[in-house]
Amino acid sequence: MHSKLAQLAKRMTEIDALLSREEAARDMDRFRALGQERADIAPVVAGFHDYNRAQADLLAAQEMVADPDMKVLAEEEIHAAKGRIETLEVELQRLLLPKDPNDERNVFLEIRAGTGGDESALFAGDLLRMYMRYAERNRWRTEIISASESDLGGYKEVIVRIEGAGAYSKLKFESGGHRVQRVPETEAQGRIHTSAATVAVLAEADEIRDVKIDPAELRIDVFRASGAGGQHVQKTESAVRITHLPSGLVVECQDERSQHKNRERAMKVLAARLLDRQVREQQTREASQRKSLIGSGDRSERIRTYNFPQGRVTDHRINLTLYKIDQIMDGDLSELTAALTAEHQAELLAALGENG
Repeated sequence: MHSKLAQLAKRMTEIDALLSREEAARDMDRFRALGQERADIAPVVAGFHDYNRAQADLLAAQEMVADPDMKVLAEEEIHAAKGRIETLEVELQRLLLPKDPNDERNVFLEIRAGTGGDESALFAGDLLRMYMRYAERNRWRTEIISASESDLGGYKEVIVRIEGAGAYSKLKFESGGHRVQRVPETEAQGRIHTSAATVAVLAEADEIRDVKIDPAELRIDVFRASGAGGQHVQKTESAVRITHLPSGLVVECQDERSQHKNRERAMKVLAARLLDRQVREQQTREASQRKSLIGSGDRSERIRTYNFPQGRVTDHRINLTLYKIDQIMDGDLSELTAALTAEHQAELLAALGENG
């Protein structure tokens, strides 16, 4: 670990020298790339400097122990320095964890109603609002890409694009089965019903760099779009359905009046799904060596329950229960996302310990 930290400190000195040169300022792409690299390694290098200072303090205190007049003070300094060194070592290990290359990407968030009929579709609508409010809190931009509304409100299926710094890093653990327990408004007897919806969070793909899509492997159908219950029927065939023949993936887009725009949107969602498939296949291979609780990408897994009568939300992967359902449904997901990220980092550290 220490040799890697020393290399990073050396690299930061090199970057600072490069950034100070006039030539770097002339090449803006190079200038931005160096700036980003510096921002990535700066916290690690700062931690490394703190660690070296703590080591120096420890050595100085150990030299003072021989002096009878300074012995008590020196022992206190030794104890404090050892505590700082231990804390900094754990923090540096965390900072050196391999970064998910998709963390800074925009996302496509797909929500599908599951078991529970109309109540499930209403819950899918509630989840959409929750994520839209969370996006607002993070100052991310949102755009509904495709929506299939149910007759009583809510959604059978909805896809939203979320654009903003760190969107994937904060939302990637939301994929999986979400379950709700509450009394539906249509329930005369006051009985609690259980219904479910599925969430999939897909990192937006760079269609050129990340996935190769052969046009010959696509079947593209156009048809007339219609809203819930046959409303808003369009006279032109602007809706687009793209089938990726090798994988069997199907994407429909009918929200725009332009066939060209619907096709463009559908291609972006298809590329994201293909990238997601690649990522999950890799996770499955890694999970065969070590089961990752959080990042398994298993969409069939029930990850969270929202119990309205008890006012609680439980994340089953980390056994976390929060009695703040109103705040969470209003987009206050910070406590959940922080806990999931911390648990995932702990898993990665444990895996490094096992392999090291």
